[in-house]
Amino acid sequence: MIVVTGATGNVGRSLVRALAAQGEQVTATSRGISAADVPEHVEYTRADLVDPESLRPVLDGADALFLQNGGPSAHLLRPQDILDVAKAGGVERVVLLSSQGVATRPGSASHGDTARTIEEAVRRSGMSWTILRPGGFHSNAYAWSESVRTRRTVAAPFADIGLPTIDPDDIAEVASAVLRGDGHAGRIYELTGPAITTPRRRAQAIADALGEPVRFIEQTREEALAQMLQFMPGPVAETTLTILGEPTPAELRISADVEQVLGRAPRTFADWARRYIAAFR
Repeated sequence: MIVVTGATGNVGRSLVRALAAQGEQVTATSRGISAADVPEHVEYTRADLVDPESLRPVLDGADALFLQNGGPSAHLLRPQDILDVAKAGGVERVVLLSSQGVATRPGSASHGDTARTIEEAVRRSGMSWTILRPGGFHSNAYAWSESVRTRRTVAAPFADIGLPTIDPDDIAEVASAVLRGDGHAGRIYELTGPAITTPRRRAQAIADALGEPVRFIEQTREEALAQMLQFMPGPVAETTLTILGEPTPAELRISADVEQVLGRAPRTFADWARRYIAAFR
C-alpha cells in the first residue's frame, strides 16, 4: 500500500489519481480530505503531518510513503517523529516532495533551511529514499484566477523576468514512477519545466486558452509585497519576490530529470493553461 500525504494539494491530488490508474492500492490523507477529493474506490483518512500520531493508523501496513514537506506548516513538522511512525507501520520506501530552495537558497529560513532539515531526517531514516526538488509551479497562476474571471486582468511584478516553472501533474507522474519503480533509491531529482516563462507570457498563454484578451498590469515590488503579505509571512514573501525578480543561475537552469524519469519532456505552461482553463473562465 502507498500512502500519499498532502492528497488535496496540486501534486498530491494528481498523484493519487495516477497511482489509482496504475492499479496501486493507495490511501490518501490530509487534514480536511473528503470523498470528493479522491477517485472512486480510493481509501482516504484525515490526518495531520503536524501531529505524527494521527498518521499511525494510516501508515500501519503501508509499504511506501509520499511525504509532502508541509507547505506553509513546514516549520511545525517533526520529521523524525513522522518517519519513526512510518517505519513502525512497515514503510520501507519514502519519496519526499522537497524544494529547489534547499540547493539554491541555502541561507533562507523560509525557502531552504526548513526543507533541508526534513531532507536530512529522510536521509537518516534507514528507509529507501528519493527526494524531489521542484522549482515554481505552473499552478501558482491560480492566484490570478479571480482577476482573470472578473476583470480579464493579471497583475504581477517583474513582467519580463522568467523561471522554468513546472506542471504539478509532471511532479506527480515522477513521484508515481519513483514510488512504483526501481533504480531511484538515494537519488535527488531537480524538477523544472521545459523552458523559462515570464509572467507576461504566462498571462498571454491564459488569454490564448480563453480565446479572449487578458490585460497584463506590472506591479511594483512594493505593490506585490503588500498583496502577498495578506496570505504569507513577511520573510516568505520577501524571499519569494527575490526569487521572482533576481533568480540565481541555479534557479534559471532547466533540468533534464523529468525527461530522464518519464521518457518525455515536461509539459509547458501553455499546456497547463489549456487543461485547467476552467478556473479562469
